[in-house]
Amino acid sequence: MTIRNLEYLFKPRSIAVIGRGKAAGGPDATLEFNLIEGGFKGPVMPVNPDHRSISGVLAYKDIASLPVTPDLAILTTPLDEAPTLIGELGARGTRAALLLSREVLQDHRGVKPALLSQEMLRKYPDEGESLKQKILEAAKPYLLRLIGPDHLGYSAPLANLNASLSATRPLPGHIALLCQSAAITRSVIDWATDRGIGFSHVISVGMRWDVDLGDLIDYLLRDSSTRAILMYMENTRNRRKFVSAARAAARVKPVIVLKPRDFRAGAVEDSVYDAVFQRAGILRVNNIEQLFTAAETLATAKPVYSNRLTIISNSYSLALLTSDTLLRHGGRLAEISDATREQLARACRPGYPIENPVDLGDTAGPDEYAKALDLLLQEPGADCVLVVHAPASVNRSEECARAVVERGKSRRMIMTCWVGEASVEQARDRFKDAHIPTYQAPGEAVEAFMRLAQHRRNQELLIETPPSIPEEFTPDPESARRTIQIALTAGRLRLNAYETSLVLNAYQIQTAPLHFASTPEAASDIALELREPVALKILSPDIVNKSEVGGVTFGLKNPLEVLVAATSMLERVREFAPEAVIDGFAVQPMQSRHGAYELMIGVRTGQRFGPVIFFGQGGTEAEVIDDIAYALPPLNMQLARDLMSRTRLYRQLSTNRGRPVDLDDIALTLIKVSQMVVDLAEVIEMDINPIWVYSDRMLSLDANIRIEPSTEPAVQRLAISPYPKELEKRYDLPDGRAFLMRPILPEDEPELRELVKRIPPEDVRMRFFQPLRELPHEMAARLTQLDYEREMAFIVTEPDCLPGKGKIWGVVRCNADPDIEKAEYSILVDRNMTGLGLGPMLMRYIIEYAKNHGIKELYGEVLRENEPMLRLNRAFQFNIHATQDDPGVLHVSLPLG
Repeated sequence: MTIRNLEYLFKPRSIAVIGRGKAAGGPDATLEFNLIEGGFKGPVMPVNPDHRSISGVLAYKDIASLPVTPDLAILTTPLDEAPTLIGELGARGTRAALLLSREVLQDHRGVKPALLSQEMLRKYPDEGESLKQKILEAAKPYLLRLIGPDHLGYSAPLANLNASLSATRPLPGHIALLCQSAAITRSVIDWATDRGIGFSHVISVGMRWDVDLGDLIDYLLRDSSTRAILMYMENTRNRRKFVSAARAAARVKPVIVLKPRDFRAGAVEDSVYDAVFQRAGILRVNNIEQLFTAAETLATAKPVYSNRLTIISNSYSLALLTSDTLLRHGGRLAEISDATREQLARACRPGYPIENPVDLGDTAGPDEYAKALDLLLQEPGADCVLVVHAPASVNRSEECARAVVERGKSRRMIMTCWVGEASVEQARDRFKDAHIPTYQAPGEAVEAFMRLAQHRRNQELLIETPPSIPEEFTPDPESARRTIQIALTAGRLRLNAYETSLVLNAYQIQTAPLHFASTPEAASDIALELREPVALKILSPDIVNKSEVGGVTFGLKNPLEVLVAATSMLERVREFAPEAVIDGFAVQPMQSRHGAYELMIGVRTGQRFGPVIFFGQGGTEAEVIDDIAYALPPLNMQLARDLMSRTRLYRQLSTNRGRPVDLDDIALTLIKVSQMVVDLAEVIEMDINPIWVYSDRMLSLDANIRIEPSTEPAVQRLAISPYPKELEKRYDLPDGRAFLMRPILPEDEPELRELVKRIPPEDVRMRFFQPLRELPHEMAARLTQLDYEREMAFIVTEPDCLPGKGKIWGVVRCNADPDIEKAEYSILVDRNMTGLGLGPMLMRYIIEYAKNHGIKELYGEVLRENEPMLRLNRAFQFNIHATQDDPGVLHVSLPLG
């Protein structure tokens, strides 16, 4: 990921527009006009050997003739010419270019000109890739950034930059739009202009040969003029860069995405995108209007903490329809206390029972609305009050609106829906002026509220402290790899039932005992030894669903029944699946369900984001019930519980007191499957179905695992960097004490907060540059929930303790910039441990880590009076000098190569 030189794309001081051809009114002329008409303050220099002037501006024959080196070059020439032009521009010092053309001089048949398209690239990938590599290689020596190829361009209205071919100039504002479709970009600009919505950036990203969505999100994250990031996306290429950038941005400002549900790729692939967006803290919407409504609402609305809504209306019918919509979308009607109901009845509607939704009656006026809001905005059970007003015999809509606006300063959220057209326009304008969200239809208001609730939930997941796992489990990945390798060596891409049980057992996932039999006679002998009813299953890597070919028989009571059943099973399988390779039989003692729940857990590998984990209702009717949810690995206890909570099955598991189960045990099983994904690159698909869940245990009865050879480490296919266990290091001291140096985990938040409490206030002030009695949860969560792709923190803790259970004695961290050029470090050590060399040990470890990750400079800010830290800096040969902004702060830096 990198934002290097992106400022030259969006804040250039000078621009060159490069075109060719004798025809008048070409794209370079349109660009020249749009840049000048848009108010760009610097020189805009056309380069075109076929014209003396472009849009009234003197044209230059070539790049060498330019009087000023352009920060940004816009190329409208055929892409075949781009490598040469980019080389010339880079040599002159240009640092960014927009490829505003998809034209090539010759297509694959020698016909000219041709339009470079995704379809052409799919048909002739070698030609497109060759051209792309030539262009990128020309730019690389000069660190010249490229956006496109595209046929629309981009705008930065606040910088008076309109580097696009759009006929409509976007209005200035504080919303950034990233779009993978030029047609959608034009439509959105037109839609937003008509509604007075402005932008900080409008970017048609094109084919993303260099600058991609991850780079642009990273740039906009740091742009103070951008308050929300909107995206229209169809796919992404670099999954880890995209998720990493989106997670970082979503902590700071709303990130909202409109992605078409491409069912050609399958429902699973779309569910994977949902899982990605939720894990990253992104809010997904379904249409362009929702995209902007969500941005507007999130930018102006007060916080919503749950999905509990109070509804007020002067129409009982509208109130019922609104509440029905709320419940269908998974929301809840807020509880109203008995005392408040009594007060509402006396003040607003004597003699009528008051419930939620609150019916004020069709004669309600501003006084009734005011009294109702004054009472309901004080109710602790409501997150938001939605006021729905229907036209009445006496039109008092504006007076009623005024009563609502007067209460708009409440700390609780108010949303409004004034139903109608001309008669309610002034009321809606009043709400807009007061920054109170208002909607034309009740359903729109409910959907907006639920999006707020979902966004809040996504944000909470980003900072929620997971509990420690209930027990430590030690997987045996080497044993699992050996089993998988044997199957791959034999040319098989699916494990049989016996091999599958070995892999699951290596990760301490309990399976029903399984005995292998190569023949019907061997299966009969096993039944004789077991002396209990058994189940018999065919073992074949070519048969996924054994029931479909008669490959399963249950309740066999004696060896003779097993012999007959096995012989018949072989005949049936050979009839229905004659090509299948038969390895033998699995003989298992019959298990009693006794009221156990049936669920399934497994793994799918998506096209874009790698493997995902699923959880849902199990059994033979699982596909029909279709109760399933997906999540990105790696998982912790909190993420596992959240995955479970997104199914209907979870409500049964968590609320049925007559059949209680250990939800933590299920979550731990999900974590074990997550660890398999992290460890085993060859596993691309897994179904454990059914899993029987009892009150005191879980039992996996059947499973399928599909495998493929892999040459890359398993972690490389994940969208989120997993915990880097290889960086753990144990230190044994001469006095017998031992420490573990390891990367920090989200579960460490409680102990990190305890460390800050133990440390003297002066030490805390020198670390955080402010006095803190204790570390707030939000700050502690941010310091422990790391994206290992871009930041790192190591703690010194007790060995042989589960995360969150052992004391933390010291912590060191470094945060790298997106270009991985520089990283800021910080150290905090418990004063009770001074004299043991923890400070130098932490500094030495973070320097080694930074060097290994290609970081070229480690730096920090140190208070002038922090002499212990300055001594440590001098010992490691940091450069130390004063800062211009604050004489009390020193800047320390260490070049790393």
